[in-house]
Amino acid sequence: MVEVNTKAFGKIAIEDDKLIRFEHGILGFPDLKDFTLIYDIDKGNESAIKWLQSIQEPGFAMPVMNPDLVVSHYVPEFDRELLKPLGENLDSENILILVTVTVPKDITRTTVNLKAPIIVNIEERKAVQLICDDEAYSIKHNIYDELMAKKAANA
Repeated sequence: MVEVNTKAFGKIAIEDDKLIRFEHGILGFPDLKDFTLIYDIDKGNESAIKWLQSIQEPGFAMPVMNPDLVVSHYVPEFDRELLKPLGENLDSENILILVTVTVPKDITRTTVNLKAPIIVNIEERKAVQLICDDEAYSIKHNIYDELMAKKAANA
């Protein structure tokens, strides 16, 4: 078990099986390699926004979400070689794809980065962040209207 005194969430205890290792770090932060996902436990995996909390840098927590919540059929493609840090077992049931979220002061301008998804092998707790060449995906995909529409549909 690891204890981290985070800036956003206070002191938290993280079980070893909740640690996620980015062997090459994340984009822009190559030295940050160990993370955990923090989310509203009452909502479980249905929580729209999760936080990718750094273990090495307690002040670094990045909002992330499942892209399927805002984009249907999100399937970024990568050269198999780039996925090697994830380990061997890459079945769709073992893979979690997350995208980073940017929330400006005007929340109606909230975006996700579909160009640089985070891919996690849940079973081995290994992850990579890769850049997708597909022109169909953008760095700043606005999600506010999609989230509000889903919220209204579920109400």
